[in-house]
Amino acid sequence: MSYLILVRHGQSTWNLEKKFTGWVDVDLTENGKLEAKKSGGLIKSKNINIDIYYSSFQLRAKNTLKLIKEILQDTKISKEAWQLNERHYGALTGLNKDEMKLKLGEEKVHQFRRSWDLRPDPLDKNNPYHPTNIETYKEIPINKIPDTESLKDTYERVLEFYKKDIENKISENNILISAHGNSIRALCKYLFKLDENQISKLEIPTGNPLLITLDDNKKITDCKYLDDERAKDLVVF
Repeated sequence: MSYLILVRHGQSTWNLEKKFTGWVDVDLTENGKLEAKKSGGLIKSKNINIDIYYSSFQLRAKNTLKLIKEILQDTKISKEAWQLNERHYGALTGLNKDEMKLKLGEEKVHQFRRSWDLRPDPLDKNNPYHPTNIETYKEIPINKIPDTESLKDTYERVLEFYKKDIENKISENNILISAHGNSIRALCKYLFKLDENQISKLEIPTGNPLLITLDDNKKITDCKYLDDERAKDLVVF
């Protein structure tokens, strides 16, 4: 038996401001830090020894993981992967979600956020929010940096990395991944065999660890959010 723990970062500054964040590298709010620490406490209460830690390249995920590890008093080196980054929202980046609902209509904004293969317009490369203009991503090959992404695009990059670097380690290791709403949604689609309609409805709460139990054949035997008070319904069996 082994465990895979998926944690969406705590509330970020742009979560609070209701902005499309994507690849913009914003940090946690004070509430987000508290969510991360609570996540650490919930994981600690399960007495699970984490063998391998992963996070995206993004500050909100890295700092969530840092705070979790402080609670766990674990000094293992974490592995950072840009492939676990949030979905790139293209030209929507930096815009307020409520304002865009008024401008484009609630249904259109919902389509941009949750449809499987609809991409927003590309973000101009001269825009300061474009990843090529953000220091965090200077080591990523420029041909790998997107201008915009659909959920399908995000799924494909996340899954390529997961299958290559994580999946073969699961049966012998307990693994924790600190990432983002859409990168975790992509993992859930694969792990729980969700279809495109199901994945569009799946909510991933901030700072609430999803504990997945697997048997020796990597089959999921149990799945639950550790913060019961904030748990979302997730039918996987």
